[in-house]
Amino acid sequence: MSTWRIGSRASRLAQTMVAEVLDHLSTAHPEHAWVRRTIMSAGDQDRTSSLRDLASSGAGVFAGAVEQALLDGEIDVAVHSLKDLPTATTPGTVVAAIPRRHEVRDALCGTTLGALAPGHRVGTGAPRRVGQLHHACPGAVAVPIRGNVPPRLRQMRERGLAGVVLAAAGLHRLGLQESITEYLDPTCWPPSPAQGAIAVQVRTADTALARVVAAVHDEEAAATTRAERALMKILGGGCHVPIGAYATTREGRVHLLAQVTSTDGSTTIRAEAAGSAEHPEEVGEYAAQQLREKGVEAVLASSA
Repeated sequence: MSTWRIGSRASRLAQTMVAEVLDHLSTAHPEHAWVRRTIMSAGDQDRTSSLRDLASSGAGVFAGAVEQALLDGEIDVAVHSLKDLPTATTPGTVVAAIPRRHEVRDALCGTTLGALAPGHRVGTGAPRRVGQLHHACPGAVAVPIRGNVPPRLRQMRERGLAGVVLAAAGLHRLGLQESITEYLDPTCWPPSPAQGAIAVQVRTADTALARVVAAVHDEEAAATTRAERALMKILGGGCHVPIGAYATTREGRVHLLAQVTSTDGSTTIRAEAAGSAEHPEEVGEYAAQQLREKGVEAVLASSA
């Protein structure tokens, strides 16, 4: 029996994602044993700086420390929230599997969009969500908020916020879906590229282990996230820029809606593209080209 070390961030949500992956791996490969390891990321250690500041520091925010542990041989398999992984592959690593994607939508907790009035304060620090909030609810005030999911819900109550915007996938994985007061329509409020998806990463040289991990791979999840991340890569995006993307598959084709919203909510640029699910990056690249032709780079620069 082979024993492999599988690692992730220390957050409760990250540990839940590891359990989700291990549940499938243990069923598919009962001949293997797995030992869990936790790694403290820059984003976990620094709870006060904004994600934009952490990203500009080169700290890797959430994925960097876990990837380094993989490269250093401290772990054999890394589990990430795919939206936290840089679009440029870290040399020496490969994403060996993207499991079935969870809920992709953002969720509003504590209130609804229709109930928000000018002056109401909503917790979110992500530029994409800030711009979408200001666009959907002019006069609402975005309040920076950091931390894992349960502390954010607690801060909403303690700070007297009208609500907080979170990824629905995280709330569901933690069993906190009862906190959701409204799911935000992804055709109007497109989520972060690859939201709700998990990446299972190994060292490039570990080809036999990659084959083991591939048991949890889902082609539909791979196609949609590859299209969304190709868009983000071309536009130079990440969690600190206001890019939203929503891809779906139908009859062998990927359909992608892309949207960039200025952080003040005054400007929204949208594009749609479709193409073969066998070449999803081309769909993302075409959507990015459309956005550029519509002047998206000026919006991104104004939100930097």
